[in-house]
Amino acid sequence: MRLRVLIVVGLVLMARQPTLCDETSMFRGDPQHTGVYATAAITKFHRVKWRFHAGGLVIASPAVAGDTVYVGSTNGNLYAIDRDAGSLRWKFATKGRVASSAAVANGVVYFGSYDGSFYALDARSGKLKWKFTTMGEHRFEGTHLHGAQPAAETMPDPFDVYLSSPTIWHDRIFFGSGDSNVYALDAASGALVWKFKTGDVVHASPAIADGTLYVGSWDSYFYALDASTGAQRWRFKTGDDPEIHNQVGIQSSAAVVDGMVFFGCRDSHLYALNAGTGQKLWSFPTSGSWVVASPAVRDGTLYFATSDSGLFYAVKARSGDVVFSLKFHGWPTFASPAIAGGMLYLGSWSGKLAAIDLQKKKVAWTFATDGATKNAAAYTQPDGSPNYAAAYASSFYDDMVVGFSKMMTAGSILSSPVIADRVIYVGSTDGNVYALE
Repeated sequence: MRLRVLIVVGLVLMARQPTLCDETSMFRGDPQHTGVYATAAITKFHRVKWRFHAGGLVIASPAVAGDTVYVGSTNGNLYAIDRDAGSLRWKFATKGRVASSAAVANGVVYFGSYDGSFYALDARSGKLKWKFTTMGEHRFEGTHLHGAQPAAETMPDPFDVYLSSPTIWHDRIFFGSGDSNVYALDAASGALVWKFKTGDVVHASPAIADGTLYVGSWDSYFYALDASTGAQRWRFKTGDDPEIHNQVGIQSSAAVVDGMVFFGCRDSHLYALNAGTGQKLWSFPTSGSWVVASPAVRDGTLYFATSDSGLFYAVKARSGDVVFSLKFHGWPTFASPAIAGGMLYLGSWSGKLAAIDLQKKKVAWTFATDGATKNAAAYTQPDGSPNYAAAYASSFYDDMVVGFSKMMTAGSILSSPVIADRVIYVGSTDGNVYALE
């Protein structure tokens, strides 16, 4: 009897141990990218539990697995941070910016870098297990981009800020690349299983549901691929902008729920398609504003944010009808919303994280990054909207790049928040990773 009791107790304790493959260990929480986290909400902000300075901009979103937070920086490092203390466990140096959000499974952490390589590291030690080299990373580019001068010059897009983040499904890793391919690799060895060629850069992160992979490309098409073979099942065409390449391309990662797939596009629409056929069910126009952030979906409601107009929408997933909306003074939102309990958390270029009470349909509290506290006022109008004139000296391309960098000194939150055990983890362009409770 005593032995039986000990066995039962042991099994219970094992069940309570955190695993390295849980709902917080990849971008957007799960392969369907719903943005929903199974933890209690933080209804009131109490304190910064810790801040970790990464030395470069933190654009990637954290991955939380077990007792560790994994996140990349533009200084080329991937960091493993003690989840309780906020101290460094280890770091791994690549030869390029790490703007890909990590994924963790079975004791291995996976991520991509601007050096054109995709990495698998031992999650505990940070030692390299394998590396896969693509045909090379680069940003989306076009002539007369966003109306910048000189008009005939091909320009990389400074607003193409993210790399594709890996999605884990069965024993494979899936991600997109600037070489225009979508890749499927064997998770254990890094061997290529298949690749699929699109017409341009793929920096959206693949979503997977019912054996189908969903991802958009900068070629303006959204693709559904057989996740086992890479064969195309269907594709859907979004809008074109051949003159200044401002309103074209898919940066947003998709969310898949109840036979529907949702994604945003720079053509100023949020799309809802039939996941099986690719038929358009509805689209939501945003009056000229990009939808870069990935949508979150729960209980029949879809939540998404816009860029230039700084709007947040809650709409009915089946119809696109507006449930409610909020305006954030026109500060662009690239970070994707995250839901826990009755709260939704959303970051913006303003350097502020907003906690939205979904029942009351209003902001419950906000948190300002260190960069926002120090620098946001210099690029903010008296009414709270962004002061672009203070950052962008002219329409010349070089001034556009400099202006974007100036705006990022406001401690902008391009990183999507992750919630685990009543703590919010989020990165900022002020170089910090924050743990909020």
